[in-house]
Amino acid sequence: MAWLLVVVAGLLETGFAVCLKLSHGFTRLWPTVAFCAFALGSFGLLTLALKKLDVGPAYAVWTGIGAAGTAIYGMVFLDDVVSTLKLVSISLVIVGVIGLQLSGSAQ
Repeated sequence: MAWLLVVVAGLLETGFAVCLKLSHGFTRLWPTVAFCAFALGSFGLLTLALKKLDVGPAYAVWTGIGAAGTAIYGMVFLDDVVSTLKLVSISLVIVGVIGLQLSGSAQ
């Protein structure tokens, strides 16, 4: 259950990173509100998960999901540049996240 919290927290991290861009420096109300909601949810779930998990693997999985998710979202929806190197790098992050999750605590 703790790992599920980390995964959801990582997805929420993607949400807060995207909303941060869409807020244009906190000058747009609704993206700023969404940023706050996603950030609070993400940090809150990570905090709950860290009660049962080792901090190193859990934090790495959380940031890896957020980084890969944000990069993919940017390429699909925000016209970020798509390149072979970027896709390979995202794949390596995902493989690393899976490896870290498998090496973490059993919960």
